[in-house]
Amino acid sequence: MNPKIIIDLNKFTDNLDYIGKKMKAKSLTLTHITKVYAADPKIVKAADENKYVDYLGDARIENIKNYPQVSKPKILIRIPMHSEIEDVIRYTDISFNSEISTIRFLNNEAKRQKKIHKVVLMVDLGDLREGYFDVKELHKAVAEIVTMTNIQLFGLAVNLTCFGGVIPDKGILQKLVDYKNSIESSYGLSLSMISGGNSSSLYLLDKDGIPEGINNLRLGEAIVIGKETAFGQFYDEMHHDVFTLSAELVEIKEKPSVPFGKIGMDAFGQKPVFVDKGQMLRGIVAIGRQDIDHLGLVPIDKRIEIVGASSDHLILDLTKCKKDYKVGDSVRFYMNYSALLRAFTSKYVNRTYIQQQYNMRNFFYKKGDRPIVLCHH
Repeated sequence: MNPKIIIDLNKFTDNLDYIGKKMKAKSLTLTHITKVYAADPKIVKAADENKYVDYLGDARIENIKNYPQVSKPKILIRIPMHSEIEDVIRYTDISFNSEISTIRFLNNEAKRQKKIHKVVLMVDLGDLREGYFDVKELHKAVAEIVTMTNIQLFGLAVNLTCFGGVIPDKGILQKLVDYKNSIESSYGLSLSMISGGNSSSLYLLDKDGIPEGINNLRLGEAIVIGKETAFGQFYDEMHHDVFTLSAELVEIKEKPSVPFGKIGMDAFGQKPVFVDKGQMLRGIVAIGRQDIDHLGLVPIDKRIEIVGASSDHLILDLTKCKKDYKVGDSVRFYMNYSALLRAFTSKYVNRTYIQQQYNMRNFFYKKGDRPIVLCHH
């Protein structure tokens, strides 16, 4: 039933294989982040069965709780809330942290549940999202953590590009390695995970730009869309249509391209601007902003143009289409990260899975064939 996300599990596995091989060649472990597809159990299962995936991670404890039975260690990558401490210990193996007060609660709960919980400390290297910014505060936290009975300091991690837009480079990541070396020598530790960021760090693999000592990357968007996110470059060797969106036409009528009357605010508090293109064959598909980021959609039929969207409707210009679309027909779209994230989050968007066989030699994109969508980290 439309609207629906069409999920190609074979293409998803191909993308994991391609990135996984690149990372293993550089002695890096792969944490696959499952949040963009809301930890869909069938997709999580495919990731868990992939030999190149070392860890599974998500920002939402609710997603991790709904994982199928998996063999890979589970990581909560968003800093835990105090109100979810019990679930963090019960359902995850590792959590990313930046507040010692939270780690104290984790230690107490891990003791109550008779578990050893691993923590990775986030370090802020300039993007100004989460993490220890002051080196003294970082060392003070480490000094307390090593005295805890049920917490193991597992490593350090940095997040870049997501908030401040800071592009990772060798110099920035070397600072994380320097912190690692300082902590290990000061406290007699051996840290297992030094995580050098997300899909925006991936471009450094091809430039020999990841310093020795970084041994992990956390990848979501690169796997599901087939691109690095520092500069938004697609990999020709990867699928860019692992996920596509299908929505159904509920109206097709010829109408003017500009509304009549005085223009005020739309339903989202914005004043829309229209270009007069004369009479237009307008189609409406049954999906809207409650379900999708329409700015992140690209029609697979290149002759279709997206006019705009309300809460429940996506307005299309079908004027230049060669296909004679009818009410009830489906229109398919590529999605960027933002559109994909919202579509999977919406309870009104269904899912269908395909595992068709295809000739690997024929899937590669020629220049200009790939979907052009807005970069979203």
